[in-house]
Amino acid sequence: MPRSRLPERFFLAELTSPIGTLLIVSDAHERLRAVDWMDYAPHLQRSLRRLWGRDGVDFTLQTKRATSTLRTPFINYFAGDLRALERLEVHLGGTSFQREVWSALRAVPVGHTLSYGAFATQLDRPRAVRAVGHANGANPISVVVPCHRLIGANGSLTGYAGGLARKQWLLRHEGVALA
Repeated sequence: MPRSRLPERFFLAELTSPIGTLLIVSDAHERLRAVDWMDYAPHLQRSLRRLWGRDGVDFTLQTKRATSTLRTPFINYFAGDLRALERLEVHLGGTSFQREVWSALRAVPVGHTLSYGAFATQLDRPRAVRAVGHANGANPISVVVPCHRLIGANGSLTGYAGGLARKQWLLRHEGVALA
């Protein structure tokens, strides 16, 4: 008889930032599983179900104050240490293509932006612009996996799950000059 897997156990913490309350989901090893904004909590729930509620195994979500290991990098980032989030450990679900996109996003330097097309080319997938865009939009770890650094081919700010005003704030905070 096959052994049944236990549900994934996640912890949910809130952190106040200059642009709203962050919801931070981590596991028992203090790896980020998801980060989203309080006003987008339903989006967060959908992401968690999509990524971790498969194979008949669900997850539990317990409210818990974030440890300093998780809290401090966010506090430092919003205070101006723009590389502080690079030190956070993430555990990404998703497809192998999504994980490839999300990992590559973490390599886009602070203060830089790329168009979706340039990013797809950088991934050696120049014809996969739409797929890159979909993977970017499905990113479960906002800000840390910096999907906000991808912009339209004409330099315009395009969709961001946390809202375009936040995307604009994050880019300006990182030193990107916007038109």
